Amino acid sequence: MCNWWVTEPDKPKATLILAHGAGAGAESDFMQDIAKQLVELNLRVVRFNFPYMTQIAETGKKRPPDKMPKLEAHYKEIIEQALAKWSSEPLYIGGKSMGGRVATLIAQDTNVAGVVALGYPFHPPGKPEKLRTAHLETFEKPLLIIQGERDTFGNQQEVDGYALPEVVTTKFLTDGDHSFKPRKASGMTQSEHIATAAQWCAAFILEQQ
Repeated sequence: MCNWWVTEPDKPKATLILAHGAGAGAESDFMQDIAKQLVELNLRVVRFNFPYMTQIAETGKKRPPDKMPKLEAHYKEIIEQALAKWSSEPLYIGGKSMGGRVATLIAQDTNVAGVVALGYPFHPPGKPEKLRTAHLETFEKPLLIIQGERDTFGNQQEVDGYALPEVVTTKFLTDGDHSFKPRKASGMTQSEHIATAAQWCAAFILEQQ
């Protein structure tokens, strides 16, 4: 049985599994904040750590993420357990950065209703030519991508130019970076952006039902 953290509303309308990014795990401030916001919108949120992040937590030693096949296999295990435990509500998957990318790579092969990507890593910072969009161009399930306008992994100007299918919806947070944090001069805050992202996620999921 995989370890996970479940944030449970009184009357969940759907379950959303959220995977963490490459550098911070399921208990990071960002992951906890988005889960708290989503549960208030009647979504059950499941967070988990990939194996390498569990090892980091246990040993205190930094290490790089596992290879993609191992990440994908672990995520699929989580999905199977969630489907077995909560079969009465629709199941959605997604994640922050790398976690969202893994979700998009496995979504077509799993029994999930849709995907949410929070800060999708369209390309490595400073390397816009190394796109990670090939599988998105033939995506068939509903996908919501929420991106900061100035995300170094794919800013709004870049993303608007990508050839993505109609099932992919992209929304942008004003002046947000890869973690949705805006500059002070914008007059916005990261907390406000995380709350907005949660509202967009809930609206996206509920409109599918």
